Amino acid sequence: MSDTRRRVKVYTLNEERQWDDRGTGHVSSTFVERLKGTSLLVRAESDGSLLLESKISPNTAYQKQQDTLIVWSEADNYDLALSFQEKAGCDEIWEKICQVQGKDPALDITQDPIDESEEERFEEIPETSHLVELPPCELSRLEEIADLVTSVLSSPIRREKLALALMSEAYIKKLLGLFRVCEDLDNREGLHHLYEIIRGVLFLNKAALFEVMFSDDSIMDVVGCLEYDPAMVQPKRHREFLTKTAKFKEVIPITDSELRQKIHQTYRVQYIQDIILPTPSVFEDNFLSTLTSFIFFNKVEIVSMLQDDEKFLTEVFAQLTDEATEDSKRRELVNFVKEFCAFSQTLQPQNRDAFFKTLANLGILPALEIGMDDLQVRAAATDIFSYLVEFSPSMVREFVMQEPQQTDDDVLLINVVIKQMICDSDPELGGAVQLMGLLRTLIDPENMLASTNKTEKTEFLSFFYKYCMHVLTAPLLANTAHEKNSKDNFQTAQLLALILELLTFCVEHHTYHIKTYIMNKDLLRRVLVLMNSKHTFLALCALRFMRRIIGLKDEYYNRYIIKGNLFEPVINALLDNGTRYNLLNSAIIELFEFIKVEDVKSLIAHIVDNFYQALEPIEYVQTFKGLKGRYEQEKDRQSQRLSRFRRDARSLDEDENLWLNDDDEDDDEDAVEKRMEDDFSDSYGKYMEAKKGGRGVSHWFIL
Repeated sequence: MSDTRRRVKVYTLNEERQWDDRGTGHVSSTFVERLKGTSLLVRAESDGSLLLESKISPNTAYQKQQDTLIVWSEADNYDLALSFQEKAGCDEIWEKICQVQGKDPALDITQDPIDESEEERFEEIPETSHLVELPPCELSRLEEIADLVTSVLSSPIRREKLALALMSEAYIKKLLGLFRVCEDLDNREGLHHLYEIIRGVLFLNKAALFEVMFSDDSIMDVVGCLEYDPAMVQPKRHREFLTKTAKFKEVIPITDSELRQKIHQTYRVQYIQDIILPTPSVFEDNFLSTLTSFIFFNKVEIVSMLQDDEKFLTEVFAQLTDEATEDSKRRELVNFVKEFCAFSQTLQPQNRDAFFKTLANLGILPALEIGMDDLQVRAAATDIFSYLVEFSPSMVREFVMQEPQQTDDDVLLINVVIKQMICDSDPELGGAVQLMGLLRTLIDPENMLASTNKTEKTEFLSFFYKYCMHVLTAPLLANTAHEKNSKDNFQTAQLLALILELLTFCVEHHTYHIKTYIMNKDLLRRVLVLMNSKHTFLALCALRFMRRIIGLKDEYYNRYIIKGNLFEPVINALLDNGTRYNLLNSAIIELFEFIKVEDVKSLIAHIVDNFYQALEPIEYVQTFKGLKGRYEQEKDRQSQRLSRFRRDARSLDEDENLWLNDDDEDDDEDAVEKRMEDDFSDSYGKYMEAKKGGRGVSHWFIL
């Protein structure tokens, strides 16, 4: 069995200053002949491949952080980190690094990183061998200390020296002792100086200092110092918020004291970064990057510790799935799982996959079904559902297809999500937009993997159109029930636009299922009612839906459009728009231009026969004259075809002509014309009769 002391994760810092997980393996320190020196090697535990080969350079500054991290820079903008499973392994490798560099392993940094310009290096040469000399930690010297801390921030070398001085003299603890004295004396001047000092120490960006400042016995004093911003008339009440307002709820008691302490610490440090300190953009790009890393690795550790605690998570899900659990308790449990999922988004893909597989194995999806009548539970469950869909759409599809056997349509998980989208109270429908993207992911055939389940696409789409599509289209059908848009306010228009966007996606990707639905519900007619909306964006969505249908060049759709006279609302909208050159005008013209360029004969004939008189005056584009030209060309071609038919018939030999006479020839010509002109009539007539009789139309597609 491999030595877990040497088990590590390799991280690199990306351009966004976030840590990327490069894999898990085992580290060793070995002399590498090719590199001419002792190097750190990490081999992947999965296949033994080399994840890292890094020579321990005499000039590289290595830092040990949080007892299990070693961080260093290989080159400009290329930072590396080894995260050890055990402290003992980290200590062993750290001692080896210090041995190669001839440094004291008791320190958490091997040397000052030299990363400034030649000019700065030249200026610093007289001081390079000395630490920054700190004034005595006394009330009377606070202004002097504040000036010193502020003055070093512009020089990387002086920042390093100040950090080493602060560590070597336990200076932080002494400063926090002075803070308590100043507060007791209400010494505002001293408190303002301490604000500048503590903020400046944070900007030194050193993990070793963070370890001291964020320890249990120091962090609230650090927060206290940061309350006394000289720019504010009254101090902020951050400590009051953290101790009284922000309550730590344990839905299931956490018995691991280290885990509880880590959760408290991470929350407070995140609060310092997000609420107390100014936004990073105010400073140079990598300012406070170590603070971001500190929080990141804390979160990785918390998620790992919770995952490994089988008893804790098992108890969470046992209570979630117990129908006897009280409503208030269930809300807390679901909100915990939601925050747990949100927390996991900081993880790298490999860690995130393991996290969601753990939740799936524990039964996260069945647990979400219970208690959906509670608004808070439903909202939190929808958020968790979103995380699960992003992780594995197939897993979610497999689950939801089993639901109808156990429940009714109203509480199907996917229908709960659709209703959340429809009932979004946000005027801008921010939540609805997010959920619409979620639904699109679920119904997208592109991520339905045929290799794992050949029937997934067919089965899931059949399920969706049977149990869910009527819920999605309900607002659309309700608003267009009487051939007019009954509710045309902005929020309703936004919602209908979202629904239309999803339906347009279905037209492009679902073919048979959506075609059957459109025919059964006469859906395009209902959609085109929205061409009358006062909200142009909604009229454009309706037009886009029709444009996508016509773009398929499917004769069944074309015949449906012709028989229903569905170009009329589009042409009315064009004429009502008048001579205004706007997006609606351009989109309608483009629709007809497509029909002309693609030479969709059935539609061209219908448009010219029924609407050319109204369209003929439009001369600012040649589209409609071009349609008429196409129409005339097709008529000429058909005439020539009939002429050829007559000539061919007359050229038959005499024996065959005995069977024909003039009347028969005329009948044949009529039959050809009738077949060409009325190809659609019978089948559509049967469809309309079937519809009136209440029967389905699936048989129609094989005619």
